[in-house]
Amino acid sequence: MNFLDGSLYPENQPPLVITAAPYGPSWIPSDFPEDIPVTMAEQIQKAVDCYNAGASVLHLHVRELDGKGSKRLSKFNELIAGVRKAAPDMVIQVGGSISFAPESDGAAAKWLSDDTRHMLADLDPKPDQVTVTINTSQMNVVEHWDDADTKGTSMEDPAIYNAYKEMTVPSQPGWAEEHIRRLNAAGIQSAFQCYNINSFESVERLMRRGIYKGPLVLNWVAIGGGMDAPNLYSLANFVRAVPDGAMLTVESSMRNVLPVNMMGIALGLHVRTGIEDNLWAQDRKSKAGTVKQVEQLVRMSREFGREIANGKQARDICKIDVFYDTVQESLAKNGFAPNAPGRQQGHLRKVA
Repeated sequence: MNFLDGSLYPENQPPLVITAAPYGPSWIPSDFPEDIPVTMAEQIQKAVDCYNAGASVLHLHVRELDGKGSKRLSKFNELIAGVRKAAPDMVIQVGGSISFAPESDGAAAKWLSDDTRHMLADLDPKPDQVTVTINTSQMNVVEHWDDADTKGTSMEDPAIYNAYKEMTVPSQPGWAEEHIRRLNAAGIQSAFQCYNINSFESVERLMRRGIYKGPLVLNWVAIGGGMDAPNLYSLANFVRAVPDGAMLTVESSMRNVLPVNMMGIALGLHVRTGIEDNLWAQDRKSKAGTVKQVEQLVRMSREFGREIANGKQARDICKIDVFYDTVQESLAKNGFAPNAPGRQQGHLRKVA
């Protein structure tokens, strides 16, 4: 992205799109009973509360009545339908890691089969986006946490902690290509989760080969543990590669969430917050629910002079339901240089 003179002035920046992640499948209700919704009515209301606080994108996971993360697509359908009715302008983004939580206490965090993960393209009603991880990676989500982050939570159990420490993200090229094709066919936008510059470069190659022809919507995931570190240098390296036409959201974990989001707000990028990423107020004297975290970002952004996107504005910024007819159009609309004529695109791969 280019930061020309005046790029930091709020009048030259788009309204801030805030993604709320209020369902936190890695936590159990006893970790934060005041804030973690369990019944379907509570989960729908949580989305509405986040929207009313200023979040225009909902990162959606679902819980069963026992409080554990659901893997049943019927439950996803039920929650999507409920949110659509209660907050129709909110952008619904289904988290592609639908089996993020271990099956039982101390069990390995086992992902569902590829075929089952592909079924996210068959959700009804369809979500606006599904997050797509690119490149298989270690996902040690606890790597940069300290002991105080887990104190008084289920993560104090060494077996549960180890399950999350040992996680990996399975996202081989064949799976990613097929998943994106199915989402394309369903009219669902791929929201790419980029863990570092390597995964961004793989997304670019997918676009240059015509696997994905649509608006480039990205999350920069700075949580360590096989993904980028939450610091200025990692962010600058990533942002420098991203074309100007992309929509980029910054994401971190625990008490790094707020400072990373402050950088994102100042730079004209977009932000994500919620208990999936962080349970704590910045002084760690108390826990902070998702709505409270959203309200904090709204206040800070307005202090910067940057207004908050409503649902309709977020849809325009994300270009929901937009797909392009050709590779060259897709590259041009997103701000990439055109493909060089006469060459194979990507590493020894033919144009799809």
